[in-house]
Amino acid sequence: MSMKSYRQELHFRTDKRRDFINITPLVRNVLHESGIKDGLCLVNSMHITSSVFINDDEKGLHSDFETWLEKLAPEKPYSQYRHNGFEDNADAHLKRQIMGREVVIAITNGELDFGTWEQIFYGEFDGMRDKRVLVKIIGE
Repeated sequence: MSMKSYRQELHFRTDKRRDFINITPLVRNVLHESGIKDGLCLVNSMHITSSVFINDDEKGLHSDFETWLEKLAPEKPYSQYRHNGFEDNADAHLKRQIMGREVVIAITNGELDFGTWEQIFYGEFDGMRDKRVLVKIIGE
């Protein structure tokens, strides 16, 4: 067999500034469309104010993330950040840096090879506008 490559973009526009969205079903669909049975799946945010990460799909944990991130990089006052001289989203850049840009998941027998409870999330930190996530799959 020869190595194959498959690429697809997912599009998001949240109705609030910050949100966590479980995108595991969307990534699974892309994987099944690819026909790749063994390889690697890269999922990355294509914006510097959003994130892709793997964790548990549990609402209490997501609330804890929000509280923790807000303590580390509070949204307000906007004047605390140099970046906010022309925008009001410096905190979103910092939150993205903490939560990460991308994840890579092994593909085994045509499925995402996860540990117990692992799910893929899109983390939005400066929403209410169009954003993209890249899914790139390589394998055979």
